[in-house]
Amino acid sequence: MSKPYYVKFETPKDLVNAIYEAVRLAKQSGKVRKGTNETTKAIERGTSRLVVIAEDVEPPEVVAHLPILCEERNAVYVFVPSKQQLGAALGIDVGSAAATIIDSGEAQHIVEQVVTSIAPASLKKG
Repeated sequence: MSKPYYVKFETPKDLVNAIYEAVRLAKQSGKVRKGTNETTKAIERGTSRLVVIAEDVEPPEVVAHLPILCEERNAVYVFVPSKQQLGAALGIDVGSAAATIIDSGEAQHIVEQVVTSIAPASLKKG
């Protein structure tokens, strides 16, 4: 299956697990927002450190505005393949289309590593 139209770049496989781990750690020791609405608000308020968007969202229009908004607000964003895994990392039983890390907590070093390796791709104007 091809990538949805809103996926602007490929997240390297080795980074995907680090992203899930960062979300899990930030959930325990920092502050995260889950869901498209809360993520959108955090980006608009400028509080997002790292925005995580799932690739398997149906319909894609649910999250299609997030990459555009992130680029407008210079927020770093990444794509992960599974909303189920993202939900699990957030500690919820259902999938999550999007999430954002507000305060990294113990995940600080992982978030910085992800941001440094992905920032050039996610900050390119599409």
